[in-house]
Amino acid sequence: MRVLVVEDERRLAVALQRGLQSEGFSVDVAHDGSQGLWMATEHDYDLIVLDIMLPGLNGYRICAKLRAAGNESGILMLTAKDGEYDEAEALDTGADDFLSKPFSYLVLVARLRALGRRTGGRRPQVMRFGDLLIDPARRTCSRGGTEVRLTAREFAILEYLGRRSGEVVSKRDILEQVWDTAFDGDPNVVEVHVSAVRRKVDAPFGRAALETVRGAGYRLAADGG
Repeated sequence: MRVLVVEDERRLAVALQRGLQSEGFSVDVAHDGSQGLWMATEHDYDLIVLDIMLPGLNGYRICAKLRAAGNESGILMLTAKDGEYDEAEALDTGADDFLSKPFSYLVLVARLRALGRRTGGRRPQVMRFGDLLIDPARRTCSRGGTEVRLTAREFAILEYLGRRSGEVVSKRDILEQVWDTAFDGDPNVVEVHVSAVRRKVDAPFGRAALETVRGAGYRLAADGG
């Protein structure tokens, strides 16, 4: 899942980004309200972690503007400790859930996963491509009933290609969705990870679901290869 963290406390924002990335999320960060609103409008995020007290626009206004524009991303708002009025207003402006500061990181991750399941109804719970099954909710993959073990990054790549099965997906698209928009490393890292997925999902089963389209990107065959 792709997550936007809008938090002006930079140390907290960086810690959340690193922690969530280690859990397999693709994470972007904004440090003020105006930037957060722009990023949430310009990019497609599954989930948004939104602080209330932000420079520029506060979290309430961002949430209200996004909902008014028809944005359906799951929004978890960070509220003040014991701030029951904050919590009530967060829900009234369109947030799906809230968490009071200071919070447990484990609880945050659990809330985000639960929120992703609740707000992800527009996407199939299990994606099926022939005998290849991808379950985003459980983060599992199987081929012909045999479980295929993938790293968090490998699974994120396969899930994204699955969402766009039959389409050619560029390296840049994969970097932005699975890593983040600020990635400035070697784009060939995508090739390395796709090759790893192919070795696990295709090679042992004599299949060819993951196709390389020379000069354009990658495609997951809709029939599972």
